[in-house]
Parts: sequence; structure tokens; C-alpha cells
Amino acid sequence: MRLFVAVYPPRPAVEDLSAQVARLRVGAAYAAGTNVRLADPTNAHLTLAFLGEVEESRLVEVESALGLATETFRDGRSGSPTLRLGGGGSFGRGRFTVLWVDVQGDVEALAVLARLIRFGLRRAKLPHDEKTFRAHLTIARPGDRIDRADIMADRETLHDYLGPEWPANELVLVRSHQGPRPTYDRLAAWPI
Repeated sequence: MRLFVAVYPPRPAVEDLSAQVARLRVGAAYAAGTNVRLADPTNAHLTLAFLGEVEESRLVEVESALGLATETFRDGRSGSPTLRLGGGGSFGRGRFTVLWVDVQGDVEALAVLARLIRFGLRRAKLPHDEKTFRAHLTIARPGDRIDRADIMADRETLHDYLGPEWPANELVLVRSHQGPRPTYDRLAAWPI
């Protein structure tokens, strides 16, 4: 099973972001039929940890590690972290270009949760990425299908974007199915 751990923004935040993406050059290219690989808004999420392939027999261990991480995170907190999508940028170059929107608000709390999750996974000797957590939400993978100047213009436009605030109140374990149209199954969830 290919697994990752995520926080999903609520529908109003995703709808607001989708309206912004439609106004970007990458959105116009998509509307004109260019395959800029816009992210499916119904799957919009913030990845806190990527586990990759995990044997199904270890699913209970994964759930236990995540349950403990969220319980530790909630201890001493008076509520869920408040976040908003705003700003943005791009990763990569050429055919590997990814356009993303930034996360603002109580991002440090999200980073703490990501560290707790990775600590728990490491302790249980479960696979996971070692990349430094960078709160972001991928909005498109245009690669080199549109001009670099259009990507740079979209980055500038995203710089001024600021979506609505929302509480990050649920951590979700997700199974992904790769392919031209990836699908995601929510396997378990914990309050945060």
C-alpha cells in the first residue's frame, strides 16, 4: 500500500483557491486544453509525511504511531491550529516544474505535528520520507507545457493571494493509487 499522512483544507478554502487558480495563466492554459496537470480540488491536501509503500500487515502499527503522535500533539493545546492558504511559488525547472500555494497561520504547530509523526514512524521502524517538512499545497504540475514567463507571472499573482482562515482539526491516513488520475482512500482519521 502506498501511504501518506495529510491535513485536508475544508471546502470553502478549496473553492476559494480553485477560483484563484482559474484566474492564473496555468488555469487559462488548462481551460484552453493544455495538459498542465491541475491538481484535483477534491483531493487538495497538505502532506505531513509520506510513507511510500507499506505492507498491509503493518497498517495497525502505522495507525498506532499516528494515534500516539496526535494524542501527544493535543496534550496542552487549547484548540486546532488555524491556517490559511496564501502566497505561493514553484519547485523544480523545466518538465519537473510544480506550482504550489503556501500555508500561513499556525504553521509552526503543523511542523511540530509533522515531527511527532515522523518520530513515531521512525520509532516503529516504518518507512517514511526524511525531507524537511514544508507546508504547501500543490496546485499544478505544468512541467514545460507552458512558458517559464507564465509560471513566473503566476508566482507573482499567488504572492498576493490570501484565502480564508480554517481550523486544521483532523489528521488523515491516506492510501494513494497512482496513475494518470490518482485516487485517494481515507483509511483512518484522528482529531488534532
